[in-house]
Amino acid sequence: MAAQTVQWEHGLLQVKLPLPFALKSVNSYVLTEPAGGYTLIDPGLRTEETLAAWEEVFANHSFAPEQITRIVLTHQHPDHYGLAGHFAELSGAPVLMSRRAHRYAKRLWGADSTMTEELAALFALHGMPQRYIDEISSNLSSFHEKVSPQPLQDQMIYIEAGETLELGGSQWELLDAPGHAYGQLCFYEASKKWMICGDQVLPRITPNISVMPGEEINPLGDFLASLDHLSEYEVLRAFPGHYDSFTTFASRIAEIKQHHVERLEQMLVMLEEPLTGFEVCGRSFGARAQQSPHQHRFAMAETLAHLYELEQSDRISRTERAGIIYFFK
Repeated sequence: MAAQTVQWEHGLLQVKLPLPFALKSVNSYVLTEPAGGYTLIDPGLRTEETLAAWEEVFANHSFAPEQITRIVLTHQHPDHYGLAGHFAELSGAPVLMSRRAHRYAKRLWGADSTMTEELAALFALHGMPQRYIDEISSNLSSFHEKVSPQPLQDQMIYIEAGETLELGGSQWELLDAPGHAYGQLCFYEASKKWMICGDQVLPRITPNISVMPGEEINPLGDFLASLDHLSEYEVLRAFPGHYDSFTTFASRIAEIKQHHVERLEQMLVMLEEPLTGFEVCGRSFGARAQQSPHQHRFAMAETLAHLYELEQSDRISRTERAGIIYFFK
């Protein structure tokens, strides 16, 4: 996949970068800074194809990695975070992200990470057979090389929700956007009514909402509350982490919320009988869940997010049999 770019007004360049899985591409954004240099937002996953795409972008738009003055991350997932350390190394630029997102990145990808083992234990507790756990564990471990080298601690600058950040000569409000990734930030520019929304609001798919070890027990509830907050902002154009920019921010939020309401109701019907999370995952996603270990991990973790939301709202209960959790109405 060759690099695809869209040049927006106010010095914002949208760069569509390749991904080696079902989603196919991720968006990075480059902002021209009035004082010189460029801010790079979400540089993409480290693969040979992505690096080649960046070389094409640099050549076609007449700038070089050495001119990057800041690397800003909406969140810590590898398709957004992966090349942050590489470009920091080339440019000497600092890496800006929330403290919580960076802490979780280190839990995921640090040298002493136990995340693969923790996720395996979580999925086993919810009834997933070992053969699928092994496939998912191997796939998750393979991402370490795709996020290396990681930014050094002295390259980090932490930014937080409630602050403002100057990007491309404009002031952007930083908004907390939990659920898809705790520590994720959206960036809102009030005078243009632009929103750089990471993966919190996507135009063609619903963002994956996953239960992950060490995070809150109700990511779906937090995600839905975040959507309510984001819907208060007037947005004329949204710049998402995947697919094209769009102008239907408020209505898209409503559609995403409705999707989750319907999925919750579908699961309630299933739970007339006790089922494991793995069984609910199979009934909810069917064969799509097992198209790849990557997709299977997303489907299982999202199923748990819905089950935890139903449990937190006292609509279902759980019991344990032989070390396996079952949910029921």
